[in-house]
Amino acid sequence: MSRFSEVLNNVILRDPKHVYGRIYVVSAYAGVTDLLLEHKKSKQPGVYTAFAEGGPYAEAMEGVKRRCFELNAGLRETGLDVAEADRFIAARVDAVQGNLNSIADLLASGYVSRPELLSAARELLASIGESHSAFNSANILAGRGYTAECIDLSGWHDPVARTIDERIQLAFADVGKKPAITFVTGYAKGTEGIMREFDRGYSEVTFSKVAVAVKAREAIIHKEFHLSSADPKIIGPGKVVPVGNTNFDVADQLADVGMEAIHPRAAKPLELAGIPLRVKNAFDPDHDGTLITKDYTCPVSRIEVVTGTDKVSILEVFDTRMVAEVGSDHRIMQVLVDHDISYISKATNANTIDLVLWDRDLQEEIIAQLRGMFDVVKVIPVAIVCAIGSNIAKPGILARATGAMARARINIIGVSQTARQTNMQFTVAREDFVNAQRALHAELCETEPAPASRALR
Repeated sequence: MSRFSEVLNNVILRDPKHVYGRIYVVSAYAGVTDLLLEHKKSKQPGVYTAFAEGGPYAEAMEGVKRRCFELNAGLRETGLDVAEADRFIAARVDAVQGNLNSIADLLASGYVSRPELLSAARELLASIGESHSAFNSANILAGRGYTAECIDLSGWHDPVARTIDERIQLAFADVGKKPAITFVTGYAKGTEGIMREFDRGYSEVTFSKVAVAVKAREAIIHKEFHLSSADPKIIGPGKVVPVGNTNFDVADQLADVGMEAIHPRAAKPLELAGIPLRVKNAFDPDHDGTLITKDYTCPVSRIEVVTGTDKVSILEVFDTRMVAEVGSDHRIMQVLVDHDISYISKATNANTIDLVLWDRDLQEEIIAQLRGMFDVVKVIPVAIVCAIGSNIAKPGILARATGAMARARINIIGVSQTARQTNMQFTVAREDFVNAQRALHAELCETEPAPASRALR
């Protein structure tokens, strides 16, 4: 959204014959939600942290307002009515700050549930960014003479309690009855709390729910990059190729290691509704992008994507009693369930269970609890690299993958693959993360021609 002038030309107005009849679910401008909550990667605190810790949240809110004014000014040449946009965002920020002041008073009383009120504060703050960008987008198009509308799903001043789905159904009851370009907030208010349910992936969940509600012919996510055979920063831009087609199973595998084509809980409604998902690079508009469907299988057996993460560790649980005892696995799983933690992969033998977990989930409390239950519990920082595809069930492909890493002098700590054979996952030392991807991509992707794209129009 921060490169909106390019998005306007590359996406919204690119085809003069098909400007109307499209619904755009917009995210916040880059960095705005980080200021409101916390930085998504660095975790640098934002307004929410200041509020939750009793800090100077009012000052932080003024910083958000100033940043939004700067973004508005940068869109003047695109056609934004800056004065009107400034009035809108100033009124919204000030109103949310008023709500935060009321919540702070309730928290100070000691008579109410602190977690519930902090959750409400987080929801309020999250809604600001998408309301800002959706309002601006409709304003710009209307200023250019188009019929444009903004649907604000944040439920601002709506006193009726509704679920997210109920709010979306109500908002879109009359959409499509007249030609318009419709902009929708990626944040949607609901009794279940979209932040509480989906955290920072909420805009894609809203996108999915809207697509299902209006029975979309196709759902398109516009990103700043292609969904490619690997990360071009690691492999080299001249060696990776965009993925033409794949299926939702592959999309799930990518999401499991942090390379999200779409939030995993957003993909499922589209898959069940039979709505194809296309992932496009907004800055390469002539490319068809990646079409994701339920039943696609690559016509030739090949690896489609090599990816992984170095932000994981092995939680190794060793106990000599496991070999003669039933339920060791269950006891470990119960600890993870109690702390709302999901593992990425698991390997077992007679007396050892290894779990690959995200580093962010390895809390000292969990480790201490397990050490009270088993002989030895270790945390080993590692990386995982994956070779993923819709059709990789071919004799010899695992041997080629392990051979490539052996030639690169990379020791494989663990291997995981299910009978569906869509994801060969290798655990390696963290320092081998980059070289392992390069070895796998060179062997499994660069030595075979990519299948022709079957993207539908």
